[in-house]
Amino acid sequence: MNKACIVSILFLLLAPTALPASAGSKIVSEIRGGVYDHDVSFWSFHRESGTDINGEVLFVSPSFLEAVWSPRPHLGATVNTDGNTSHAYAGLTWELPLFSTGFFVDGNLGLSVNNGRRDTDDTDRKSLGSPVLFRLGAALGYNLTEKVNVSLQFEHMSNAYLANENEGMDNFGLRLGYRF
Repeated sequence: MNKACIVSILFLLLAPTALPASAGSKIVSEIRGGVYDHDVSFWSFHRESGTDINGEVLFVSPSFLEAVWSPRPHLGATVNTDGNTSHAYAGLTWELPLFSTGFFVDGNLGLSVNNGRRDTDDTDRKSLGSPVLFRLGAALGYNLTEKVNVSLQFEHMSNAYLANENEGMDNFGLRLGYRF
């Protein structure tokens, strides 16, 4: 991934925190970041190597999303440290507390833009079929404090067989979150 792409991803992640907000109104709800195991074998098979660095910004749910249980919009990026597939993504995150235990589950759905291979014969790279993929994921987390949480995150990306090649990719990791 070239430097311009990394700078663009960082700008997308950090720009919302610089937006002015009037007293009592928030734009950014939470930031999360962590480390993932890249291309694990779950729904797909393992080909690519490396560790991923993930960062995500979750926004306050706008009122028009109340009809679908008030998900929080999110923007994020996952950068592979070995130069394999990295991606930026956007979508919606639904969070459900598990009783009053401090545990919660997340579900998320959206799209991602990747720099992976569309169609390749390389045995150590995935054929993803498209630079734009569907992204879905789930997390199990725990609120360490009112503002700080930790979660195990799973994400799956694929083109849902809209392209000839569709090897898909799964990542799994640990993230730390901070709520505003």
